[in-house]
Formats: sequence, C-alpha cells, structure tokens
Amino acid sequence: MSLIRRLRDRLRRPEPPSQMTGLRDAVLRGWFNKAAGELFTGFPVGPGDVLVDVGCGLGAHSQFCAERGARVILVDADPKRVAQASARLQALPGSPAFEAHVSLCDPLPVADGTATRVLCTEVIEHVDSPALLLSEMARIGKPGALYLFTCPDPQAEALQKYVASPSYFVQPHHVRIIGREEFAASVEAAGLVIESRHSYGFFWSIWLAFFWTTGMSLEEATEKAFQLPGQPVLDNWLRTWQSLLDQPNGNAVKQALDDLMPKSQLIIARKPC
Repeated sequence: MSLIRRLRDRLRRPEPPSQMTGLRDAVLRGWFNKAAGELFTGFPVGPGDVLVDVGCGLGAHSQFCAERGARVILVDADPKRVAQASARLQALPGSPAFEAHVSLCDPLPVADGTATRVLCTEVIEHVDSPALLLSEMARIGKPGALYLFTCPDPQAEALQKYVASPSYFVQPHHVRIIGREEFAASVEAAGLVIESRHSYGFFWSIWLAFFWTTGMSLEEATEKAFQLPGQPVLDNWLRTWQSLLDQPNGNAVKQALDDLMPKSQLIIARKPC
C-alpha cells in the first residue's frame, strides 16, 4: 500500500470521541448541574458553604464547588493527590481560598461542626474501618449539614471479580464490597438521616472491564486522569457510548443500564439539627 493511500485511509478513519464522554454521561445522571448550582441532584453548593472533600483525589468535585463560591477543605492520604487538587484550585480565576491536608482521616484534621457540606466519593471501600470514617465525617458537620457519599455498587464489583487484576481487590485499592443496604445502614449508624439514594455509571462499569485488557495498571490510568486515547478497545467503547447518547432515546437507555449495573451507589444524607 502506498504512503499516500495509507495517509488517506488514516484521515478517513473516525477519530476517538472526546474523552469528555464520561463527563457528558455524568451530567445526564445529575452531576455538575451548573444551572441549579448542584454538584449532584439534591446537593446544592454555593457561597457561604464550607465543603470538606474527604479523599479529594484529583479535585474535580472540589473545583466545581469552589467555582460555585464554597470554601473548600481538601483531605487525602496521598500527598501527590493533595498537591494536584490544590494546583487545580489555585488555577481558578480569583484563586479562591482553600485548605489542604494530607491525612489518613483517623481523625480528620477538621474541627467539630466546621462543614456545611461533606463529600466522600469512592473512599470507604478502601479503608480499614468505614464506621470510623463515617463517624469522623458526622463529627465535622454542622447541624443540618448535607453529605454526599458514593462507593462502588456490588453489581459492578461482581463483574470486576471476573476480569480485574488481582491488585484491584487488595490495599491500597478495594478491600471490601459494600452491599446496598449495608451502605445505607452504615450511614444511618453514624447518626445521619438519608435523604435520597441513587445509582449511576454503567458506562464506567464496562469501561473498567475493558480497561483490564490494555495491560495498564490503575496507577498508570489515574496518573493520566483516565485520559487514555490510543487504546482501541477503549476508544471504540467511547464511540459506541457517544453514539448511544446521540440517539433520540439514548438517555432513556442509559438510565435503564445505570439502574441495571451501575458503577457506583450514591447516598445524600443530612446531619440532624
């Protein structure tokens, strides 16, 4: 095949859709609602709020909340993640004030009754004592504070048991699979009142199952913020999901799949006044 023909065929080949596919999927489920000022449906954040992001990771959620005017307190056990999340907030217009702490959260480096909003996403499946972490988060909230918790859904974790690297289910990754009713009961046992429960992320359940075929580690993927173009199986899954969402009834199908095998379960709770 001539060089010109190879170049021509390459130009005709569809490019992978934007890695923003995952963000589009999240917004359709209720995340990052700028118009309503909600990080997730039922979890508004705005000026006057003090948000503690426990296990802040790369800081995407904290960035959204800081942009809404909240004062943010970052907490993570990984110094590198705290530095990355801090840099993300420092880059925002006006350089909003925030705190950053490297901590194992035992205890949390935050005073009693500080937070009006507490966020903890995909963390409790990693820790030795979810009950201790939840009690610490209850302690730092003001009366009436809102909490947003997520952890992997057992349906998606059951799939990963078949396909994931063995390292996925040992420290520092997932040390437990948390059942839906177990999750709710643990939140209530911390003295919080559940306001709503949700599920989301079929897209990510399948993405992760396909990810293991690439031979990459989770550490490598996290380092790249899960932006992994050039992996054919992942690029094709992005194309497929983007095409689904573009269909007139695509979002309805997405919602059904999210309910069938969500990547994550989500609880919004409140600290009693």
